[in-house]
Amino acid sequence: MDLTGYKLETLRDDGEFALHRARQPNNPVPVLALVAGRPTLIKRLEHEYALADELDSSWAALPLALVRDKTSATLVLKDNGGEPLDRLLNQRLELIQFLRIAINLAAVVGHVHRRGLIHKDIKPANVLVDATDDVRLTGFGIASRLPRERQAPAPPEGIVGTLAYIAPEQTGRMNRSIDARSDLYSLGITLYEMLTGVLPFAASDPMEWIHCHIARRAIPPCDRSATAPAQLSSIVMKLLAKNAEDRYQTASGLEADLRRCLEEWQSRGRVELFTLGSQDVADRLLMPERLYGREEQIQALLSAFEEVVHHGKSKLVPILFVSER
Repeated sequence: MDLTGYKLETLRDDGEFALHRARQPNNPVPVLALVAGRPTLIKRLEHEYALADELDSSWAALPLALVRDKTSATLVLKDNGGEPLDRLLNQRLELIQFLRIAINLAAVVGHVHRRGLIHKDIKPANVLVDATDDVRLTGFGIASRLPRERQAPAPPEGIVGTLAYIAPEQTGRMNRSIDARSDLYSLGITLYEMLTGVLPFAASDPMEWIHCHIARRAIPPCDRSATAPAQLSSIVMKLLAKNAEDRYQTASGLEADLRRCLEEWQSRGRVELFTLGSQDVADRLLMPERLYGREEQIQALLSAFEEVVHHGKSKLVPILFVSER
């Protein structure tokens, strides 16, 4: 596909990728053009293009073609008229719009997981919202076909994904597997930002971001925004649980709770408290990956980690584990 002669309208540019709406004279149907900012990122576009047969235009920005030149590459995507969600966050969303987008986003993430994919980079910049609040995902450049995978430890600067949105297990420092619930954590950060206008954590360097996701508890949205209902705040905080077992286990379980919130808001003008996750039934058996009876040792490690983050000095922490037979 030749994009020569197309007029480009930039929708977002984060330094790594630039997303443009490309229009051709006398052609009423535009396309999206995702351009890699540097050669090392071309493999992500190639990976997203390779997933085209597993994606659906009803919930994803469908790859149409991959255009290469000597130094760069452009992924051409079907354009359904959406705008990146992060552009909408320049102003506070009305609660009714928040709920519509959140429900549609949860449904879309559910479609991704039912296709056997883990997105691994859910964030507002990768969410396209149209005029009716329908949602489509893009940014599948690091998506995985594996139901569960391990993130090898790597220098903070080398972690793949967006540090402000990654799940604790994606840092490679939790000795826990990445699975579909990792996307739900990233979705929780996205919903937090939609609800409050700010991220749940603030950090100035990669190591501090890692520490935030592993050890810091976010301030509940209802404590940051007077317009955030307590029930929605609880839903978001459940998504942001450090242990995957404590989060929603499925996107459909999250969607059901959000739909109940929307129904109550539309009928009563408020959202009553109810038990979360009543329809959250896991579709596969996942064995817990946690240490039991080692709370004291875990706390010692987390405390040492926090001290290293704040003071920048290495620290040796001896931990004795006694095996009982």
